[in-house]
Amino acid sequence: MWQYEPATLAAEHAELTREFPDRLLVGIGIGHPEATSDYTRPLSAMRAFLDGLDSADPPLPREGRVLAALRPKMLELAKERARGAHPYFVPVEHTRAARARLGEGALLAPELACVLDPDTERARATARKYAATYLGLRNYTSNLLEFGFTEQDIADGGSNRLIDAIIPQGTAAEIAARAREHLDAGADHVCLQAVGVEGVPREEWTALAAALEL
Repeated sequence: MWQYEPATLAAEHAELTREFPDRLLVGIGIGHPEATSDYTRPLSAMRAFLDGLDSADPPLPREGRVLAALRPKMLELAKERARGAHPYFVPVEHTRAARARLGEGALLAPELACVLDPDTERARATARKYAATYLGLRNYTSNLLEFGFTEQDIADGGSNRLIDAIIPQGTAAEIAARAREHLDAGADHVCLQAVGVEGVPREEWTALAAALEL
């Protein structure tokens, strides 16, 4: 959010939707205090940014945007001022709580990072390497503490319990089962992100798509 002026984002959205109608959904996040020097009053700042999108010419409409919402107040704002929420780095329990907060009408599309590798230790090492950045950002760690994890789970690269809950590993069928848990908990869509792969993970996506069709 801090990298854009609302009017600029709205103008770019309008240009892209003219070229690709019904293909674009804009995700808007508040960022992290560790990464953004301007980070202050996140909820008020997001409200002001959405006001700017509404008043732009042309506006970026509510149905064209989702918020990267984790905590209750930002989820409420996603319900009121956007099409819904796109949470990141969350367990199934967060998806269930987010659906309860959003109600039935809003879009809920959590991201699920995953490692397609049947070797447990190797896959967990890959997942832990991916998680390292996020376990140093307190927006994510504070959220995890609200959903049954402890400071000990977060320390030293993340406990096995935390890593396995947030970044499932194994076969495509095992990861598809975790994606279905999010769907059963209230997600409308689960964004699968195969990590530990260089370039576009076409083989991983193909395997996941086949497993999810079963």
